[in-house]
Amino acid sequence: MKNSLLIASSFSLLVGCQSAYYSAMEKVGYHKRDILVDRVEDAQDSQKDAQEQFKSALEQFKSTVQFDGGKLEKVYNQLNDEYNESKEAAEAVSERIEKVDSVAQALFDEWQDELEEYSNARLKQQSAEQLRETRRQYSKLIRSMRKAEDKMKPFLTAFNDNVLFLKHNLNASAISSLKGELLNIQRNVDGLIKEMGKSIDESDQFIKSLKTS
Repeated sequence: MKNSLLIASSFSLLVGCQSAYYSAMEKVGYHKRDILVDRVEDAQDSQKDAQEQFKSALEQFKSTVQFDGGKLEKVYNQLNDEYNESKEAAEAVSERIEKVDSVAQALFDEWQDELEEYSNARLKQQSAEQLRETRRQYSKLIRSMRKAEDKMKPFLTAFNDNVLFLKHNLNASAISSLKGELLNIQRNVDGLIKEMGKSIDESDQFIKSLKTS
């Protein structure tokens, strides 16, 4: 019961802080729609950064399985660094997606509530149609973002498994075992980059629709 109350209290505090933030921004002429555009662009940037990081991790993995003499511990450290940087990049993507969804839901709730303030039936209907269309386009966007986000998990899991294996088996036999994992890692990265590309394109379309609606 105490945990439930604590969670509820924390959630209420978070919602209150967000509402205060949106209100403060609106006072200086910066509305939820503007914030949403900025956050979608931020999410795009984090996805682009992640794409480059995942490519870098793949190249380091390829370099590792081609190891031919030298200090294996150095090779392990380089691979581990790529894993940690990939994990941080993935966390940044997830964090920014959450921020996009947070302001989007606040925008839609506000828009829905304000429909009741219309006295002009024609304008109310037009606004309601715009809301439905914006929600439809946003649903496509967030699905695309979540799909790309989900692709990060199997890549990070597989990469971490290989890093751990090398950590505890710093020998030529371990390198040979990692060679058998290269195709799986390659597939994961290729699929991930492809989905992120789709999400980035979907973001462009959504931003364009918001600016023209």
